[in-house]
Amino acid sequence: MSKKSKKETNIEEEVKATSNQTEATTEQEEVVEELTVEEQLKVDLQQEKDKFLRLFAEFENYKKRTSKERIELFQTASKDVMVSLLPVLDDFERALLHIEDDKEAEELRKGVLLIYNKLVQVLQQKGLAKIEVNAGDVFNADHHEAITQIAAPTDDLKGKIVDVIEKGYKLGETVIRFPKVVIGQ
Repeated sequence: MSKKSKKETNIEEEVKATSNQTEATTEQEEVVEELTVEEQLKVDLQQEKDKFLRLFAEFENYKKRTSKERIELFQTASKDVMVSLLPVLDDFERALLHIEDDKEAEELRKGVLLIYNKLVQVLQQKGLAKIEVNAGDVFNADHHEAITQIAAPTDDLKGKIVDVIEKGYKLGETVIRFPKVVIGQ
């Protein structure tokens, strides 16, 4: 063979070797690409699962929150009516205090007491509850409304409630009127 043919043969062999290497590399790349595509699909699937779980959890929280708000709305739907009836309740209590002094109005006292008890019973059935506050209790600004401060009659009443001016009421767990009190200084 001539030099040219030897060179051509060598070149052809190199081209074949290079093409074999290229084919092997391409096959490896395809395998790598297939793995990466498979891995990519797994990653995408995991992301979609996370999205779904978050969305599901958010929806469950929404359902719980709206049902809680609905229950609270039903419990406090009559708040405006209750607040407007509280002065009437106070007037009944004042009337009962003044009628007790009059011995001639016994029948009137019984009638007013009967109406007062019915009103209190109906309001309690609707969720109204009296906040119990007595003279001598410790004053708490979160639970009481201080009208004024006076000199404490005794040392043990300093910083405590001396008198209750107006009773407080709750509707369910919501305070609709804080008790108005006088505290000792």
